[in-house]
Amino acid sequence: MDTTVTFDKLRQIERDVVEGERQLAKQEALIVELKRQRQETTKAGAELERMRADQRLRELDRQCLLSRLQP
Repeated sequence: MDTTVTFDKLRQIERDVVEGERQLAKQEALIVELKRQRQETTKAGAELERMRADQRLRELDRQCLLSRLQP
């Protein structure tokens, strides 16, 4: 893969990772608030786990791209 394309993909995945972290923090805060209000958290917790799995995949993609750039 051309290094320019790899860098472009890396820039995009970096943005995706940052946005994913922001979304995770937001979901975690929602769960804390639901617990504080003594509300059900099952669906929010399941969504958080799905989001964490997606984030792990993004981080793996980032690692793969970084490894392609190593000499």
